[in-house]
Amino acid sequence: MTVQTTRRPSSPDRNGSRGPQRNNRPPIVATPPKPRKRKSPLWTKLTIILGALLMIASGAGVVGTKWLVSNATNSVTEGDLLGGTKKNSAEGGGDIKGPVDILLMGVDARKRWAVDDLRSDTIMALHIPASHDQAYLVSIPRDTEMQVPAFPKAKYAGGVAKATEVFFHGAQNGGGWAGGAQLMAQTIKANTGMTFDGAAIIDFNGFKSVIDALNGVHMCVDQRVKSHHMQLVNGKPMYLAEARKTAGTHKEIWYEKGCRDMEGWEALDFARQRYGLKNGDYDRQKHQRQLIKAMAKKAASSGVLSNPLKVNNLIKAAGKAFVLDTGGVPVADFIFGLKGVAANDMVLLRTNNGTFAGNGNGRETITPKSMEMYKAVKQDKLAEFILANPDVVSTEK
Repeated sequence: MTVQTTRRPSSPDRNGSRGPQRNNRPPIVATPPKPRKRKSPLWTKLTIILGALLMIASGAGVVGTKWLVSNATNSVTEGDLLGGTKKNSAEGGGDIKGPVDILLMGVDARKRWAVDDLRSDTIMALHIPASHDQAYLVSIPRDTEMQVPAFPKAKYAGGVAKATEVFFHGAQNGGGWAGGAQLMAQTIKANTGMTFDGAAIIDFNGFKSVIDALNGVHMCVDQRVKSHHMQLVNGKPMYLAEARKTAGTHKEIWYEKGCRDMEGWEALDFARQRYGLKNGDYDRQKHQRQLIKAMAKKAASSGVLSNPLKVNNLIKAAGKAFVLDTGGVPVADFIFGLKGVAANDMVLLRTNNGTFAGNGNGRETITPKSMEMYKAVKQDKLAEFILANPDVVSTEK
């Protein structure tokens, strides 16, 4: 069946004109500007649960027909996020019969920030082997120092930058979200060798609705941490910017050790925390991967995928939270072509052994073992790599 995909109208925040520019932004390198600092903490993007990924991760239980999924995916915004970096035919690209690799990026697209003032604080690679019976999730540390190629579309001359800043450079001068994603894909290919069949950009502001569609998730807190983003005001969770303007009883939010069911706002807020954790951003990455797996397992085990109405609502909720590039494969075909991947088989992998591998200037390098892991992704040999290096497997519940 041919899927007719309608695109939601692009909003000014994604592809419109640039908003007010901030002053005093010293450049990272001599030519390009440095990403601007925000006054409030950057929101972590839990980049995946594109409804498509939920379907990929647990699609074996989907009921109904491809028409149902096709109808629901009409709400998905599609875009050219990979540009000329898509896998070529020699690399197994062009269809989904072989191994599939998806680049996942998260941005904080709050309305007061212009389209060219965004960074991707969460960067992950989803690898599905040619057997289509497992899914591997690999993080790329946000502070990794990378050689960034020139990108004429955004008038970027190339240089050295953190991975989290690459999206910003590609979005400049009219590059927009697509430009940010394309430069990210080019940079990852140049620095790790990994190439992709598809990509997704997740907007945190639309992400909560996906968890709400699942009626929350089960999460395990491994270390006590305070929320640096939210407070309870008169018993209601509020972001700090809003809480400071609201009168009433204010209470800090602490996440205590132990396992329990969390509402959408709790699970997202917990997985966003970076400060106060033993391993900082690496623990945050771990909690993000934990949330991803929890969502996929919830979708597979709670009856969501056996209820056509819930499937429809889930994909529609996700369609409002992300922009997707399936490499030219219709979204429904992409989902059903990978429906053998089971949520319980999602293997979460650690980069740099889960600790900061500093290079002396506040940035990171990728360790030789992690570079071998990226090479195994490229060659579809992750299973063999894990057998030889079992310590790369993360132990999130």
